[in-house]
Amino acid sequence: MPGVRIGIQTRSLRQPLKQALRTAARLGADGVEIDARAELRPGELSGTGLREFHKLLDDLHLRVSAIAFPTRRGYDVSDDLERRVQATQAAMRFARELRADVVINRVGQVPAEARDSRFTRLVEALTALGTYGERVGARFAAQTGGDRPQDLARLIDALPEDTVGVDLHPTGLILGGQSPRDAVEVLGPHVLHVHACDAVRDAGRSLEVELGRGSADLPELLGRLTEFDYRGWITIERRESANPIAEIENAVAYLRAL
Repeated sequence: MPGVRIGIQTRSLRQPLKQALRTAARLGADGVEIDARAELRPGELSGTGLREFHKLLDDLHLRVSAIAFPTRRGYDVSDDLERRVQATQAAMRFARELRADVVINRVGQVPAEARDSRFTRLVEALTALGTYGERVGARFAAQTGGDRPQDLARLIDALPEDTVGVDLHPTGLILGGQSPRDAVEVLGPHVLHVHACDAVRDAGRSLEVELGRGSADLPELLGRLTEFDYRGWITIERRESANPIAEIENAVAYLRAL
């Protein structure tokens, strides 16, 4: 995959943010994904703090590949939905302040029927996010998980064109009983960001594993994405590991070898 840009999810390194940035640079990453709920929240940086943060990134030759904004509930849930949408919009504005253009979150459960009130609620919430994203220059990426790729594609097709995209998350798909290969076939034109992660399902058990040791077949997935002209980031995530730094370093080498 020519011109691949490799990111590292800083939370996966299990270090304070500034230390994680230095570790990511040492491991050979081009960028980092920052969690805007657990690591660096919108509004926490003053103008001076923002300039200092950019200088640190520049000194380390890093960029922000994406902003993660995991909410406790999806946009299909009516309780506090307006507040959740507004908080996500703040994260999108913050992403632009950090010179990133993708904000990632799960959307919630996508109903199989368009007549379901939750489907209508999702369309309304994501349309608001997409419209706001066009204004500030950051797009919302719905992270793949247990929903059927066809249902997520149907939801995106119900939104204004090119306002909301997809974060391809192989581990979330595998743990949710879905096929990453099928997801690329169905959602490929909408993919804005890719997580380099892996998992296996065996005898009813699901387990996240080191990149290249599960059933994701990332080389095949990335090869297929090139046919959709994918030019975004590939960000390494490794949550369930006793030795995440060594495994993430291996993942960087694995991706460079592709």
